[in-house]
Amino acid sequence: MTSVQHILDELERRRAQARAGGGERRIAAQHAKGKLTARERIDLLLDEGSFEEFDVFGGSLSGAHAKKIVKLYEQAAKVGSPIIGLYDAGGARIQEGVEALAGYADIFLHNTLCSGVIPQIAVIMGPCAGGDVYSPAIMDFIFMVKDTSYMYVTGPDVVRTVTNEDVSHEELGGARMHAMKSGVVDGSFDNDLETLTQIRRLVDFLPLSNREKPPVRDSFDEVDREEASLDSLVPANPNKPYDIKELIAKMVDEADFFEIAKDWAKNIVCGFARMDGQSVGIVANQPQVLAGVLDIDAARKAARFVRFCDAFSIPLITLVDVPGFMPGTKQEGGALIKHGAKLLFAYAEATVPKITLITRKAYGGAYDVMSSKHLRGDFNYAWPTAEIAVMGAKGAVEIIFRADMNDPEAIAAREAEYKARFANPFVAASLGYIDDVIMPRDTRRRVIRALKSLKGKKLENPWKKHDNIPL
Repeated sequence: MTSVQHILDELERRRAQARAGGGERRIAAQHAKGKLTARERIDLLLDEGSFEEFDVFGGSLSGAHAKKIVKLYEQAAKVGSPIIGLYDAGGARIQEGVEALAGYADIFLHNTLCSGVIPQIAVIMGPCAGGDVYSPAIMDFIFMVKDTSYMYVTGPDVVRTVTNEDVSHEELGGARMHAMKSGVVDGSFDNDLETLTQIRRLVDFLPLSNREKPPVRDSFDEVDREEASLDSLVPANPNKPYDIKELIAKMVDEADFFEIAKDWAKNIVCGFARMDGQSVGIVANQPQVLAGVLDIDAARKAARFVRFCDAFSIPLITLVDVPGFMPGTKQEGGALIKHGAKLLFAYAEATVPKITLITRKAYGGAYDVMSSKHLRGDFNYAWPTAEIAVMGAKGAVEIIFRADMNDPEAIAAREAEYKARFANPFVAASLGYIDDVIMPRDTRRRVIRALKSLKGKKLENPWKKHDNIPL
């Protein structure tokens, strides 16, 4: 018995040593930077007592470190469990040379193979540079902590040597830059505590894997709740903006909306909510920013979000108020055609329940792209204020009746005629492109009813090895 007790004591000693990490001095140094230790972060993120650790190793990425991560990925894929990566990395272990680089590639491979199989969330909580950045880049969502984290392929010293640019860590790869300018990350938070709390909130909307349905939570919100204020949300002046987030908040359960990439491409809003307890993904044009126009960044942001929801069987609700695609040489030169096609492709291939509501305008090709009936929308609704047309009345009349341009009265009459015919949802409804024109106050009830009717939806795309989305 003594020898067995000795072995058990030695095991506990080693575990205690592992739990202590780098010791009190290094723990204090981490706290001095405004950061928590890895184990403190895990305790905050996970339910108490639920963490089961694989192996014991840490620090910069070595061959052994990579094997540990790969082992975890293989197990997660097998049992159907999300992966959450907390990155506070030291880069590749230089002493190991190519073995460390091989370790990176092994991890990238498993990131890729698990894409669409299990949710993958990266949380950047310190430095993340060089090869470290590509694992998060392949994952589904990336979040950062302001002021204490950064990510870039090459650091300030290399940039200074190669390009003569003098930039700081924050300017080159800080949380604000990536959340607002590059769109690399899906959100940034003030500190470790807020970040991990928000990650817990996000995970609660998601299924554990593509083998499971999204979670259904108890809701205290009334299914048939009316919102009379929505009847006056859309201004009488068609050029006056309004906040689409007000509609989202008044439509979803308990006004709970987890927005993705809220500081980037603000002309489109994406995020998770619940309707009668069921997780849904919401995509909405934002009239408050660039009139809700679709541009390169908005198309990229929404397309990736739509594809995530489709991969994990999360129903899509699309709120449409879109004047078209952004014109100009910058957009066309930046490949708006290809990027806009990403969103079109994403909606077209999606087989999850798709519910679309046009609140005000849906013009041109943007009408088609925003989950229209023609892209297999299941329920397509419109408010009485909706306009569905190739373009607005003024622009259309100026093109169609160019010969009458010198006659203001004739032009005014033509514009009134065009508005009477197209500045409403009833032509589209008569053709079957709109399923019903609904009162704004009834939006929540009608959307929930549609979701319930679609619970048994089965739709499969033609067999293929994989598609070839326009990248």
